[in-house]
Amino acid sequence: MPERDCDLLRDLLISEGVETVVEVGLAYASSALAVGEALVTLNPPHPRHVVIDPFQDREYADVGWDLLCVAGLDSIARLVRAWSSIALPELVTEGFRADAAFVDGSHRFHEVFVDLYYLRKIVRPGGLIVMDDDWTPSVRTAVRYYEQNLGWTAIPDAFAGGTLRNIGGDPTAETVPRCRAIRLPDSLVEPPFEQFHPF
Repeated sequence: MPERDCDLLRDLLISEGVETVVEVGLAYASSALAVGEALVTLNPPHPRHVVIDPFQDREYADVGWDLLCVAGLDSIARLVRAWSSIALPELVTEGFRADAAFVDGSHRFHEVFVDLYYLRKIVRPGGLIVMDDDWTPSVRTAVRYYEQNLGWTAIPDAFAGGTLRNIGGDPTAETVPRCRAIRLPDSLVEPPFEQFHPF
């Protein structure tokens, strides 16, 4: 993730006063370092950062995790080397709760949709979910479902100063920030089945 987006992510998490963050996707750790910086800056009593990435060793030679360790963030971070579709349900079963989540894992619609399904059970009511690559149609469509049906609300200016991308890669299409911050409602009460809307 570009540096200016990482800075905006860090600042957003600091402004929210987060103590626990779950992250899907580590790669080279740019966003994880921003999360770690936010947690160190806030210095809460029990900072926790759970990072999920099944490809960290095989695809990235542990570069991201090694960077977190060199930065001394392994004292507050835990790497789960599993698919998010397996790791997130396990966190739900453990009763794990987070103040915020950052999602930059698979960009396939069905996998993003499943990540968001479990994250709504992990992130506390009123908490944040930040999506990377919201400009891609598959990510944007998954997020739109939760906004339309479960009362998730975009924070419009959270990444206004960040990297801009064209939706769908079309040069004539709307230009939008790379990342999107979403606030969960204060209650997890769902509307009746009949009120759900299609994508």
